[in-house]
Amino acid sequence: MKTVFDRTKALTPAAMHYCPGCTHGIVHRLVGEVLEELDILDKSTMVAPVGCSTFIYDYIDCDAQQAAHGRAPAVATGIKRVHPDSVVFTYQGDGDLASIGTAEIVHAAMRGEKITVIFVNNAIYGMTGGQMAPTTLEGQKASTAPLGRDKFQHGLPIRMSEMLATLDSATFIERVSVHDPAHIRKAKSAIKKAFKNQITGVGFSMVEVLSTCPTNWKMTPIESLGWLKDNMIPYYPLGNIRSPKEVE
Repeated sequence: MKTVFDRTKALTPAAMHYCPGCTHGIVHRLVGEVLEELDILDKSTMVAPVGCSTFIYDYIDCDAQQAAHGRAPAVATGIKRVHPDSVVFTYQGDGDLASIGTAEIVHAAMRGEKITVIFVNNAIYGMTGGQMAPTTLEGQKASTAPLGRDKFQHGLPIRMSEMLATLDSATFIERVSVHDPAHIRKAKSAIKKAFKNQITGVGFSMVEVLSTCPTNWKMTPIESLGWLKDNMIPYYPLGNIRSPKEVE
């Protein structure tokens, strides 16, 4: 039979454990394909903290170092400074990067650390029980906001990409989505640019990936894809927010 698709060698043969409809697996595949296509798998080190993102160690076949919750940018900074020829990237969720790790990501971007950040935003705390995250949308229900997020009580959701883009040393920031094939292709392109940005020594780069969490959103996988498109994208608009000419 004709082979129409091969698993990238960057992915281990382990069966992914994620909930049905979770798009973490898609993002893993995109990262793996980019590492293989750029021929940097053997010189890459990934850092992931606490949450669903921590399971990436089972699925990406490169060196790895776990970090405490929110501290992946700090750990990645240390690795990159000690091994400047390595390609170092973090893989973080929104409850991690945009909450307990806010200071870490802001200062890593401010310093212009030459690392790549993959930021998966599903607007909820996934692993720990569906609590409201800093990115939870107004009116969106969570286990700690059963009536929905109230802007007067909880504030409005934080747009991390736009905030970091105000820092001159944050050289590449783009927001993408993986809710359909066309957007998955665009997401891969952005991830590749982010890694090229590091390889060429330009500076800090981050790709924010809008993702789903059907279990904690209490939706079917199909419903969650539609909800992302209809609700998340209007508040978190897709596209390049900051980019140097070197990675175009």
